[in-house]
Amino acid sequence: MISLNSYIAVDWGTTNRRAYRIGPDGRNEAEFEDGKGILSLSDGGFAAAVGEIRERLGDLPLLMAGMIGSNRGWKEAPYVPCPAGLDEIAAALVWPEPDRSAIVPGASFVDDDRADVMRGEEVQLLGAVAAGLIGADALACHPGTHNKWVRLAGGRIAEFRTVMTGELFNLLKEKSILAELLHDKAEPDAAFRAGVRQGLKGEALTADLFSARARVLLGRLDRADASSWVSGLLIGGDVRTGTAGASGEVAVMGRPELTALYAAALDEAGFACREVDGEQAFLAGIAEIARRLS
Repeated sequence: MISLNSYIAVDWGTTNRRAYRIGPDGRNEAEFEDGKGILSLSDGGFAAAVGEIRERLGDLPLLMAGMIGSNRGWKEAPYVPCPAGLDEIAAALVWPEPDRSAIVPGASFVDDDRADVMRGEEVQLLGAVAAGLIGADALACHPGTHNKWVRLAGGRIAEFRTVMTGELFNLLKEKSILAELLHDKAEPDAAFRAGVRQGLKGEALTADLFSARARVLLGRLDRADASSWVSGLLIGGDVRTGTAGASGEVAVMGRPELTALYAAALDEAGFACREVDGEQAFLAGIAEIARRLS
């Protein structure tokens, strides 16, 4: 099994990967990030890619999470059904290289009305709980291309919902009639908050989206503010449904540029927000999984 003395933790996604060498004291000794996500590799290229990681960070065991365990990755790691905690996740590791390389499984949720899956976020969520960054019973938001709203209970993932907010915004920027207006970066500014307030009303989203163009044409919205307003509109609607029936604090984890947007939207919705560093949570989660292998 993986020795706790040192190992390499890898967050391996669709379009990029990030690897960390963890030393005997549990500290991050070295790291790198590149664009070699799973879509850049052929079926036979994963072993070589793992060898490259070891060349850069040392000949150590690997613990990998994310899309590397999908049906497009190195070896598929079946989802662990919710409720899922660190014990269940660690017990379901898949080993492409026995005792040398392990893949963390994702998590799944199914009830009578819906089905959902995640890969990679489970490590951050459970790591954040283990590190005391969020409570064992919490509502967490994980912004990204596919945003996750997660309810934690007793330190385990009880249920979650995935929302295509980020992907929809990207599609609007690239393929829609709004594309010419959405060149600027969305910022948590006054225009963004105005969009959030509109999204929180829960009115017809497609009509509100078209109104962004009309607002610019009629001088009701500055063209330079269109990206922030549309982003706020989408995130406001996301927050409205994601926090339905909730009260108190919401934990938001991920990249700072995304957590800042959701923090502003949650503030408009009247929720306290705790921003959590996604990298810190990921490393804490991997460390807890490694500890369970000793």
